Amino acid sequence: MEQLYRLYFQDVYLYLRSLCGSEQLAEELTAETFSQALAGLHRFRGDCDVRVWLCQIAKYQYYTHCRKQKRQPQPLPEHLPDSRCSLEQALEDKDAAARIHQYLHQMRQPYQEVFMLRVFCELPFAQIAALFGKTESWARVTYYRAKREIQQWMEGMEG
Repeated sequence: MEQLYRLYFQDVYLYLRSLCGSEQLAEELTAETFSQALAGLHRFRGDCDVRVWLCQIAKYQYYTHCRKQKRQPQPLPEHLPDSRCSLEQALEDKDAAARIHQYLHQMRQPYQEVFMLRVFCELPFAQIAALFGKTESWARVTYYRAKREIQQWMEGMEG
């Protein structure tokens, strides 16, 4: 389990931070995720990548936390990114990436989650598809629709 923690801590942490928008909460939930993974390691069937399995546990931990706090995940305030650059360039710029990240919290599911899994966790489409129980084509189409939505939002900010 220690090896899993070293290998996947950053991926799980970034995924949770993208969901909750809080570094401290993401750290706490990441620790809970690995604790739950350790307790349920015997249930891991190996039919998906370990990272996908851990992200599923992480998402469950996040939603459980929200239910316990009796709140829905709150979208962060929207800021204006520099839409003159491409989405990829904006994600490399830390300030623009933060604004895009904030916009992500306003996107509907599954677009939000598929985009975050692809960009922040760098999961291949096959693993994203496995996470949702869908086809790889579905994961690709969903990602590109989410990407297009973000690009259109950025273009709208320019005008």
